Amino acid sequence: MTYCVGLLLDEGMVMLSDTRTNAGLDNIATYRKLFTFEEPGEKVIMIATAGSLSVTQTVLARLTEAIDDPDADERTSIMKAPSMLAVAQLIGDTLADVRQDVAQKLDRMNQSASASLLVAGQRKDGAMRLFLVYPEGNFIEATPDTPYLQIGEHKYGKPILDRVIRSETRLEDAEKAVLLSMDSTLRSNLSVGMPLDLAVIERDGLCIARERRIEPEDAGFQALSRAWSDALRDSFQKIEPI
Repeated sequence: MTYCVGLLLDEGMVMLSDTRTNAGLDNIATYRKLFTFEEPGEKVIMIATAGSLSVTQTVLARLTEAIDDPDADERTSIMKAPSMLAVAQLIGDTLADVRQDVAQKLDRMNQSASASLLVAGQRKDGAMRLFLVYPEGNFIEATPDTPYLQIGEHKYGKPILDRVIRSETRLEDAEKAVLLSMDSTLRSNLSVGMPLDLAVIERDGLCIARERRIEPEDAGFQALSRAWSDALRDSFQKIEPI
């Protein structure tokens, strides 16, 4: 399992993912699930993945191979697509094709595989956009009314986003919110695990403004987690029973 979250805000976009993957209780490993692509000053794209590792790795391999292809054009490469909508459509088509190829092989073994993706980015002279791409290749888009999207084990981290995140939320507060959302998920679901990958795009910056990996021993994240726990306990004690 996994947990990934993306925010679309007035100031920019934030994306966070965990790195745990497992095929049973005795087969747990760490794999990167957040990928960034940029041509500074022209375009920037972030992709977060959840679901079958065989599907997501094949999708990313095909997308990367298409980018590196000297004969690539706007129909095959996300870095040449004319808009973020076209990027989402190309990624959706790739995901659907890979999923169908893998499903045909797994059907013979009575197994199934599925995956979903978050896609965020901006092209020069275009708007920032954030999409959730479903296994079938179709997608939905974040809006000012719903400025965040999640994939994977999202229910534990959703309450704080519902209460805190608005389009006008500042990027600094947004980073804190997604980390606390992840902290809540880490505490409640063992199938989600560190390290974490965080990436930030600033409006019209057309590049990755900040990107970092947060390890389990990260002092800042540990302090954030403790402060959140203390604040919740203090607030709980101050609430009068009905």
